[in-house]
Amino acid sequence: MRTASDLRILLVDDEPALRELLRVTFEGAEVTVVEAASGEEALALLGRELPDAIVLDLRLPGIEGSDLCRRLRRDELTSQLPIVVLSGGDSHELERARQAGADEVVRKPFSPLELLAIVERLTGREARMPTRPRAAAPLDEELLLYARDLTHLIEVERAQRLLLTTSFRATVSALAGALESKDVGSARHSQRVRGYAVTLLEAVDPAALEQNPGIEHGFLLHDVGKIGIPDSILRKRGLLTRAERLRMQTHTLIGERMLTGIPFLEGEGLRVVRSHHERWDGGGYPDGIAEHEIPIPARVFAVADALDAMTSDRPYRSALPWEAAREEILAQASRQFDPHVVEAFVDCEEDLRVTSGARVAAA
Repeated sequence: MRTASDLRILLVDDEPALRELLRVTFEGAEVTVVEAASGEEALALLGRELPDAIVLDLRLPGIEGSDLCRRLRRDELTSQLPIVVLSGGDSHELERARQAGADEVVRKPFSPLELLAIVERLTGREARMPTRPRAAAPLDEELLLYARDLTHLIEVERAQRLLLTTSFRATVSALAGALESKDVGSARHSQRVRGYAVTLLEAVDPAALEQNPGIEHGFLLHDVGKIGIPDSILRKRGLLTRAERLRMQTHTLIGERMLTGIPFLEGEGLRVVRSHHERWDGGGYPDGIAEHEIPIPARVFAVADALDAMTSDRPYRSALPWEAAREEILAQASRQFDPHVVEAFVDCEEDLRVTSGARVAAA
């Protein structure tokens, strides 16, 4: 069975507002809509390319809808096309439409989603937009019908977005796990540092995560570019040579290239991946930017990353006590770290310790 995305409809109606409403509704279900404002224009379009179905209004300028319908039924090229007629008239007008050869007659006011379902049924396509049953509505409820359909479209879109977001989160977690299996020095590092960074960012800018959820994905995938770094460098237990260190530093650019174009990460999330090793004094990489040139989430993440690095075992040293890490962070205020972020670290230190305890218990 073909899907609705294969569907192409010719819509014939002289009311621009109605054509716009139906076009937006149908295109929301990935259906192509070709518009004509008159019977004559419709015939010209049919001469160039045949649609999968025709939706036409009975009351058209020039050739009336019922006459156009009869003409299409007599033409060998269009005789088998599904035709849905829209009518705002009485029962006599509806009967004329049926006698003219319409497959379905839809009386105005109508639900655009129900019209879409009719077209999909007549063309044998798989329905993409579920409809809801309704009782017949009086003519003055047309706007309410359209508003209800808009609400339903929004609900469907939200459900699809939630499903996509859930799938994306699962993929992100799997990708972070794959990285940690490659880098022996970062077991569960991505998950731990995300927790620190979220707590600290909420103290610095409480609205940031709500306004840009991609930031948290950037926290989790900050080191994804290490997938492109040789194992001989990632797994080395001694100090890196200058050449190896420069190669390691390219992971920020590799990560940015890998994730560019992913909508969930566009903006601040992607900037975290690129800039999380920048320093307040300008001595970081890859761009050597300083102070307020560095994105706030990246400044926050730098503190969270250093905290986790110092309090975790590494191939070349054992974990430091929390107090030693705290003193180092304070000492690096206005040097490696944004002093405002360091102040926030002090203010929310107890919350960070709770995060630390939770992740230790979960390990």
